[in-house]
Amino acid sequence: MAVPFRKTSKTRKRMRRTHFKLSIPGMVKCDHCGEYKLSHRVCPHCGHYKGEVVVEKE
Repeated sequence: MAVPFRKTSKTRKRMRRTHFKLSIPGMVKCDHCGEYKLSHRVCPHCGHYKGEVVVEKE
């Protein structure tokens, strides 16, 4: 089994992990109520999508 010849330094290890991170979801403002929501989804606050009522809210 292969064994590393030298210890991986902290800098090299951290440089390798720079792309291992969470991304922020694409949030947009709802056209009807102005609350932030995920794009291409029904607004959880008012139930509108593309100017139409999709889900009735009490």
